[in-house]
Amino acid sequence: MTNHIETISTAQAPAAIGPYSQAIRFGNLLWTSGQIPLTPEGKLVEGGIEEQTHQVFRNLQAILEAAGASFKDVVKATVFIKDMNQFVKVNEIYASYFGDHKPARSTVEVARLPRDVLVEIELIAALVCNEKNDQ
Repeated sequence: MTNHIETISTAQAPAAIGPYSQAIRFGNLLWTSGQIPLTPEGKLVEGGIEEQTHQVFRNLQAILEAAGASFKDVVKATVFIKDMNQFVKVNEIYASYFGDHKPARSTVEVARLPRDVLVEIELIAALVCNEKNDQ
């Protein structure tokens, strides 16, 4: 088991736009930074809450995969949403990525998000001990 802090990074998700990492692994835990709807090239996704939420999940999926994980490994999600009236749409998309797996979750309406996006999501995952994760 890894007992040091490891930075997780992938070109399949947007690079950090500040002094932080896409994700950090310590032991068998992974914390992702909040992901907003930027493409891997750093371009803001056009469209409404549905398009933005799907892009956030594509980014999170890429980061999880870079760490050898998947949505089934997520133990906690935090959703920041600009307008709680959009919660039903975000929740439907959220459920489509997690399927039957239901991690703990908090959802918070916020006044403003980076780049004035509509949604930001961060995850905590428990990584299964396997060859890739034990390096």
